[in-house]
Amino acid sequence: MRTDQATTGETRPATTADRDIETTTVTVRCTGHVRTAVGTHELEFTFEGDRLRDFLEDFFAEYDLEDMLIAETEADATHSGWAPVPDDLPGTWRKNPEGDQTRPYARVCVNGRFNEHLGGFEAELEEDDRVALIYPFMFCC
Repeated sequence: MRTDQATTGETRPATTADRDIETTTVTVRCTGHVRTAVGTHELEFTFEGDRLRDFLEDFFAEYDLEDMLIAETEADATHSGWAPVPDDLPGTWRKNPEGDQTRPYARVCVNGRFNEHLGGFEAELEEDDRVALIYPFMFCC
């Protein structure tokens, strides 16, 4: 028993210093502009935590790509050229909430699935998962 518990009789929640920080290692695959910025198409990346959000925060701290991939507002996440959405959509449609969206044409995938189908940026990552950061080159005639 810690001394502060013995004298007060109360328990405190564990702080970061009291517990081991868990790390996760994933394979990161990069395409298009992300590949150019990172300098390779694939790398192993170890980060603290086990959520996609944790990975993105640590990855963006090392590689300055947040502005390229992540949309701050709904307007940043949509492109003016998209067709209007019909009132009755077939199937199940998911969209990340504002602040957890990617820019138009940019995507984040985990094991080949778009992150919005896995819980958005709260998706849990496991050891050896594959995270794809996609921002394709766009060419015009």
